[in-house]
Amino acid sequence: MLKHALCIGALLAAALPLQAQTDERGAARAQLEPKGFLYGIGLGVSEEIYQGYDRRVIPLPILGYRGDKLSVLGPFISYEVLEVNDIEILLQAAPRFQGFDESDSDVFKGMAERDFSMDAGIGIKYERSNWKLNVSAVHDVLDKSDGYELSGGVAKVFKSGPFFYEPSLKVSYLDSSHVDYYYGVRQTEVTNTRAYYQGDNATNVALGFSVSTPMFFGGFTQLAFDYTWFDDSITDSPLVDSDGSFAVRLLFSKFF
Repeated sequence: MLKHALCIGALLAAALPLQAQTDERGAARAQLEPKGFLYGIGLGVSEEIYQGYDRRVIPLPILGYRGDKLSVLGPFISYEVLEVNDIEILLQAAPRFQGFDESDSDVFKGMAERDFSMDAGIGIKYERSNWKLNVSAVHDVLDKSDGYELSGGVAKVFKSGPFFYEPSLKVSYLDSSHVDYYYGVRQTEVTNTRAYYQGDNATNVALGFSVSTPMFFGGFTQLAFDYTWFDDSITDSPLVDSDGSFAVRLLFSKFF
C-alpha cells in the first residue's frame, strides 16, 4: 500500500514590490515568481530506487521567460490558452528524466535501454492568496513508453523577512504503459536472478519543501527538497530495492 506524504517543492525569484501589492496571486507569490527574462544555473540530485543505481545528477542550466501567458524555463514550457474566473487552461511540455542503460547498474545487464522522453499535454492552474493548485494530463510524445500521467498538486508560499518558504504536496497517477516501460522486465530480459515483470498502473505521492531568498549575488537562490513514495506496482519490480526517493535541488537565477 501507498503511504501518506507531505511535500515541499520550491521556486525562487526577485521581488517587484508594486506587483506584489496588486497581484491577486498574493504578495509572496508575486515576489517569488515575478515576470520577465531570467538566466541562471542549478543542480538536481535524486536518489534512484533501482538496485545498484545510487543517484541521478542533473545539471539545470536556466534560460527563460515568465510572462502573462507564456512561461519558458529551459525545456519546461507552458502557454495559457484560456482563463475563466482566474482558472488558467494551459498547454505544456516538459522533459522526463527517467530511464537507464546497462552501464548504470549490474541489475540492467542484458536489458534494452530505457530512454528519457518528453511529455506534453494540458494543465489547469489556479493561483490566489499565495496558494497554487494545479492538475495536468500529459502523454509521452516521443513514444518511448507511450504512457501518460495524471497529476495534481497544491502549494502555498509563506514569507518571513527576506526568506520565502513553500511546502507542497503532489499526487501522480502513471498508466501501465509508463510503469511497464521503466520498471518492467520483458520475456527476452529474464535471467536466473531477474524474473519477468509486467508493470501496472501506479499512484505516487510526493512531499516537498523549499526555501528561497534574493539575498545573494544580486539574484535569487533556492534550495528545495522533496520525497516521493512509490506505489507497490513500481516497488514490486525485481529492478527496484526501495519504496521511496529523496531529491534536492539548488538553483540560482537573475533577471536581465
